[in-house]
Amino acid sequence: MSFVEIRGASKAYAGQLAIDKVDFDVDLGEVHSLVGENGAGKSTLCKALAGAVVLSGGTITIDGKLMKFETPKDALDAGVVMVYQETSLVPTMTVAQNIQLGKEKALNRLRGLYIWGQQLLSSLNFHVDPTALVSSLGAAQKQMVEIARAVFHEAKVIIFDEPTATLTPEEKQHFFDLVANLKARGTAIIFISHALEEALETSDRITVLRDGKNVITAPAKEFTRAKLVQSMVGRAVTAVERKPRKPVGEKRKVLVVENLSQGTMVKNMSFSVYAGEVTGMSGLVGSGRTETAKVIAGATKRNLMHGGMVYLDGRAVRYRVPRQAVDDGIVYVTEDRKLNGFYETMSVGENIYLSWLASKDGRGLFVSKGQQRKIADKWKDRLSIRSVSKDPRINELSGGNQQKVVIAKSLVQKPKVVIFDEPTRGVDVGSIQEIHEFIRSLAEEDIAVIVISSYLPEVLAISDRILVTRAGRVVEEFTLENATEEKIMYAAVH
Repeated sequence: MSFVEIRGASKAYAGQLAIDKVDFDVDLGEVHSLVGENGAGKSTLCKALAGAVVLSGGTITIDGKLMKFETPKDALDAGVVMVYQETSLVPTMTVAQNIQLGKEKALNRLRGLYIWGQQLLSSLNFHVDPTALVSSLGAAQKQMVEIARAVFHEAKVIIFDEPTATLTPEEKQHFFDLVANLKARGTAIIFISHALEEALETSDRITVLRDGKNVITAPAKEFTRAKLVQSMVGRAVTAVERKPRKPVGEKRKVLVVENLSQGTMVKNMSFSVYAGEVTGMSGLVGSGRTETAKVIAGATKRNLMHGGMVYLDGRAVRYRVPRQAVDDGIVYVTEDRKLNGFYETMSVGENIYLSWLASKDGRGLFVSKGQQRKIADKWKDRLSIRSVSKDPRINELSGGNQQKVVIAKSLVQKPKVVIFDEPTRGVDVGSIQEIHEFIRSLAEEDIAVIVISSYLPEVLAISDRILVTRAGRVVEEFTLENATEEKIMYAAVH
């Protein structure tokens, strides 16, 4: 008998089953990965185990005892902690205060709290200041605080939901070292990930969910990546079919960036973007890619003196706010969809319609519900946005479908330049293929596309040209024919 056993777990939303009679178990000292497409039911199942969701049917047994979790505190008291993809920390409290949250002493001196916090973080080899406000931390450090909190609460079961989605390669290695350490301590670990290679390398067992049902559970060594993908989507997934590139003489230059500078992150960034072409932008985190995109799109101002130039269709432009860029046909699809991509308590239709109202075509005196439904239905069909109800709120969608809504919100404004920043981060393999196909279709419509991505296979899969950035400037340019992962990484590092 395993330490945790879930039997016949079901959860319905608006009459639709998110998970349907799922069996799942994990033992102490085991890493059990849970994989599947967005909407397959992974997070719902784990939230039920963590007390954030109450099951419609089925049972949860921990150490032989039948449990009924109605709140996260019930699960915490039983030794179950979930480290969410979007952290559940309180941003206005310090690191040490967040770690002790829910298990505070009646009387607590801040000095003693911070000394204790430093000792705990040091024991985990986490370089985080216990006195720092959580709002000042980066994504990786926030995750370290979440993990430290789980250790402090003496969790016997830790659930990681997409833990490596925002981490650098060095931080990922540190995370997997920590997982190995927790496993050696006898902690049961459930690992939700879209990074299939990570699941194959770190897991003892893997369970695949599809359409809310358990498709297969087996030792990780029995899977290959191809078998895992086929189990997830029910078919073999093939690469996007590439069409021949236009000859150089036929390309129309749409966007030119010359010696762009912004703060300390962007220094003399120069490149050109052409209509009907996907320009990939690769480089290490912190190399100035996102900052450059935000300057072009008007979300950030470039340096007033010696800030360089941006030309759109041969005309010099400088945007103070994103609306000016949108009016000219430049849109930026953010890398952080939860923070900047949508209004999560509004419906899919309302989110898309608001973006249309912000465009030139949508500005007027009246708002039409009928027009909202028509526009929303068009983009939901075009991007295959799937949901259990007709027009759900954004926070009821899976990560992949949320990302599609962010893309729809940008494209409803009829752009001629689209900048995608990490377009498939936290997205399952099936949705990745759909998004790649859609990006390629935009180029075929003669739109100029920039794709910023830290995932080299993605850059190579959809780009016509690849720009490599380092220390705030473009240091190398590759055609698709002469680009390899090794060449790109060498240019990014050296």
